[in-house]
Amino acid sequence: MASSIGNEKSVNPVLRISQLDALELNKALEQLVWSQFTSCFHGFKPGVLAHFEPELKAFLCLILWKFTIYSKNATVGQAILNIQYKNNLSQSEKYQPLSKHQKLWYLIFTVGGRWLEERSYDLFSNRQQQSFCKIKSYIGFGSGLLKLCGLVNFLIFLRKGTFATLTERILGIRSVFCKPQNVRQIGFEYMNRELLWHGFAEFLIYLLPLINVQKLKLKISSWCLPIAGLSNSENSLAAHCRECSLCGEWPTMPHTIGCPHVFCYYCIKSNFLFDMYFTCPKCGSEVHSLQPLKHKIEMTELQV
Repeated sequence: MASSIGNEKSVNPVLRISQLDALELNKALEQLVWSQFTSCFHGFKPGVLAHFEPELKAFLCLILWKFTIYSKNATVGQAILNIQYKNNLSQSEKYQPLSKHQKLWYLIFTVGGRWLEERSYDLFSNRQQQSFCKIKSYIGFGSGLLKLCGLVNFLIFLRKGTFATLTERILGIRSVFCKPQNVRQIGFEYMNRELLWHGFAEFLIYLLPLINVQKLKLKISSWCLPIAGLSNSENSLAAHCRECSLCGEWPTMPHTIGCPHVFCYYCIKSNFLFDMYFTCPKCGSEVHSLQPLKHKIEMTELQV
């Protein structure tokens, strides 16, 4: 009884996105196997595999078919997503594996059809007889018709959610879950942390433009370097107008703001335009008036 219940639960329908993901995983696996196989022939003459490429691809797909569909009733992509094929032609509601005929026809349709499509151009490209040209046209017409039927099947699949490929619909095989799907437990701790961090970051983005960083920097520097803590050499430099209190270089067009310290005109003017409450970084005095220094500074003092 328990096994029958398990079989009944194992035929739950598969989501459309899961079936499409399985197909994409199958394509990625085939490309990976082919790239690994061709890497073994890098030391050979270029183009050594070009003449036998369709046959080699068919042989590799045959090996994959042997260890996937034939033995496990599921492709590699389906096995990763906990999916397998069910014989939809059986009347029983329980899970029924694929029959040998379905597996063989699956091989013919997928591997054989792809090989015929790739090799048909080489088989009939150099044939000039009328019969071969007709066969080539028939193969081209059949290939286009199959692609059109595949498009119609895909639209029906999007509507009903079964038989993602035309081969599955023709053979009557359907994707089902191997095991019952468990209820997923979602933890919100990580999401809460992310929301909290993003909220804090948005608050900082809103707050930072409102903070006058230049004024705060000058205020802190005035606390760390009060006027009483200056050395005698620094006081003498400021007194003799040999050092700008902002850039520390020889003052260009020296100006004062009402305190004993001297500034370059461009230094003090740019800071005052940026912050109308600008204070001297040395003593913390506010800008009362911007006046040029009236004392003359001889060029000979530059060499002192």
